Amino acid sequence: MTVQHSGGGPPDRTLALLWRKTQPTPDRARGRKPTLQLDTVVDTAIALADERGIAAASMGNVAKALGVGTMTLYTYVPSKEELLDLMVDQVLLERRLPGPGDDRPADWRAQVELYSDETRAMFSRHPWLARVSTIRPPVGPGMLAAREYLLSTMFALGLPPARANLAALAIATYVDSAAGAEAESELIERTTGQTNDAWWHERGDLWENYFDVDRYPTMTAVWNDGAGGGTSYGGGTREVSTQAYRFGLDHLLDGIAAGA
Repeated sequence: MTVQHSGGGPPDRTLALLWRKTQPTPDRARGRKPTLQLDTVVDTAIALADERGIAAASMGNVAKALGVGTMTLYTYVPSKEELLDLMVDQVLLERRLPGPGDDRPADWRAQVELYSDETRAMFSRHPWLARVSTIRPPVGPGMLAAREYLLSTMFALGLPPARANLAALAIATYVDSAAGAEAESELIERTTGQTNDAWWHERGDLWENYFDVDRYPTMTAVWNDGAGGGTSYGGGTREVSTQAYRFGLDHLLDGIAAGA
């Protein structure tokens, strides 16, 4: 499965689309009213990606699903790069994160938990998102809403601006990366028809015939203690992954609190 990259379109044009500051000019120039809404185009592309994977959200497939010609679709979204940015930011905006003046959990940890829950649910609804690199993100309303939320949470903790920024970035990096890995795991299970536990079970011969306890003494100690992970250690991969996520987030927040 190929990884796609957001942020590849022309900046001025992409920003205008993300912030809905542009209209399909060719039809208007010919005196015809637009037959579609940009949100409809984006929603259709997301639905195709949800159902069949990110590769299915091509300009041709989206146009076919909407019952228009591909060239007509280009008057709304000039390229696949811009469509991808629109899809990603629209999905990011689905997270129900309180904005300025909105009610939110009183405790700062509960506010971070809300971000965690909403982000993991978002990736679960749209597993294709795990196949999109956002190293250069779509700088639209969805991205900025999450950024504002985490920053305001860190400000409420009493951190100075520079440290609040670092703490917010650390939380976003941890939560988003873990949620993406979780979604990718679900996506691989769905596309292959094989669970991760079953995949590991097929490789059970590793422990009997290849694993060297003298070469890997620490792993052996963990195994013997029953505290390892994966089916070979007595726990399912999903369960262990969830436990590891919880452990990491709790200790990350403990560290941020200690520095407040």
